[in-house]
Amino acid sequence: MNIEILARLQFAFTIGFHYIYPPMSIGLAILLVIMEGMYIKTKNKIYENITRFWIKIFALVFAMGVATGIVMEFEFGTNWATYSRFVGDVFGSALASEGVFAFFLESGFLAILVFGWNRVSTKMHFFSTIMVSLGSMLSAVWIIVANSWQQTPAGYHIVNNAGTFRAEITDFWAMVFNPSSVDRLLHSLSGGWLTGAFFVMSVSAFYILKNRHIDFAKKSMKIAIALALFASLFQLYTGHDSAMGISNTQPAKLAAFEGHFQTGPAPIYLFGWVNEKEQKVNIGISIPGFLSYMIYGDIQKPVTGLNEFKPEDRPPVNIVFQSYHLMVAIGFTLIGLSVLSLFLLRKDLLFKNKLFLKILIVSVILPHLANQLGWISAEVGRQPWIVYNLLRTKDALSKSVGSGEIIFSLILFTLIYALLFTLFIFLLDRKIKQGPEDTSEKDGVYSEQKVIFKNQ
Repeated sequence: MNIEILARLQFAFTIGFHYIYPPMSIGLAILLVIMEGMYIKTKNKIYENITRFWIKIFALVFAMGVATGIVMEFEFGTNWATYSRFVGDVFGSALASEGVFAFFLESGFLAILVFGWNRVSTKMHFFSTIMVSLGSMLSAVWIIVANSWQQTPAGYHIVNNAGTFRAEITDFWAMVFNPSSVDRLLHSLSGGWLTGAFFVMSVSAFYILKNRHIDFAKKSMKIAIALALFASLFQLYTGHDSAMGISNTQPAKLAAFEGHFQTGPAPIYLFGWVNEKEQKVNIGISIPGFLSYMIYGDIQKPVTGLNEFKPEDRPPVNIVFQSYHLMVAIGFTLIGLSVLSLFLLRKDLLFKNKLFLKILIVSVILPHLANQLGWISAEVGRQPWIVYNLLRTKDALSKSVGSGEIIFSLILFTLIYALLFTLFIFLLDRKIKQGPEDTSEKDGVYSEQKVIFKNQ
């Protein structure tokens, strides 16, 4: 079997599984800041219960993220040795920064966040919550910087060392602020906020339907809806901004997004199926000229088509087309659910509408699907380049790894990740069924908190 396909499948599987957890961490962390901030502001014990409960969930998600992320770094060396040599200077700087400035910050304050209740002051605990949230977002910063450099390389030069080519940084900040990094970072962060918000909304809706922890669920739901509405609208804005950038830096990817082959005014498709042989979109509904309008403000302005690129330089169009359009459809669905949630809440109908609460329970899967589809759109849309216009994916493989070794490790990873996911679901289900603790009923705890607030 083709070694390139196998190596790509293995990495896609491992990173796809890992990417379930970082967006949840980012979203839950910012919600923890809001929830504990409400506790400090109002002195209402219910917000302490809310914060304590979601901290437990956050700790579980964080642990899974760490456990599933380690494998990818080894894969760079085992399956992608040529790539690792080529980008080592760039990735080494970004990943070292992620470890020093983000991971240590997040994991260092995590102990205080989880175990610091009644052991440190309220202000110190809140500061730790903020630092954990900041660390989760800083981690995303450096990972996105490294990945975005692959999409739009900047601040480097190519060095030839005895026939081995490698990219070396000439301008660190140009590398960090490469043409796509800021847009992609903001889009990824808003995706994380949405993931956390809809997770909290899902669990809260479950409690309300089961008539359990009602006050807890209602207050959690209100906080999550506010974040979901902001994040969903912000993601629409950042998605548009990112597409505008792609039109300049990766025109072949943009053309693949809409199955656009002939240079000229370009439509936006609501859906369709790309026939790459006949170079057209079948069974599709489109808005004529709307892509041209979105990019240039003119429906007659030509957009570069895929025929401007050699066939070997084009991405697999239909995969990119479908993943992109499904991602956009889910994005608008999340906006609709967020707006409708707020509307029903303001009309005092949300907590009485059982059908909509059931929809919110299952909607937790939508942000995860959007995150995965967005990653597929970005990474498959970059093909055949692993580093855009510098290194082809087929040339980035390790020279000494065979298909049998990759198949064996892929099967092994699949079994291990299946076990980890089963364990995660089991622990998550148990924590949700246990529900929040009523700290006001614990001897001494409530009085301790009163003393802390009084002393402050």
